[in-house]
Amino acid sequence: MEHYLTLWWVWVCVALAVGILELLAPGYIFLGFALGAFAMAGVVSVTTLGSTPATLALFAVLSLVGWIVLRVAFRRQSSGARIVTEDINEN
Repeated sequence: MEHYLTLWWVWVCVALAVGILELLAPGYIFLGFALGAFAMAGVVSVTTLGSTPATLALFAVLSLVGWIVLRVAFRRQSSGARIVTEDINEN
């Protein structure tokens, strides 16, 4: 298993699989993991990490950063619900 974590295309496949999982269970939960896996593909293609725990720890950190970025980006959207304080039928 250790050998596969050093290949960039494995991380791209993981990102695509988790992205498809996000489509099946929407809620921006799995999208952070997909962003983390896609970022890991870039990191692994540029440098080699020493061990499997270090690789997985970096993946966890990148996934957390991706999730936080998504929370900040989508916090600005409103739910679309209006609060009605006056009834149009009351005069």
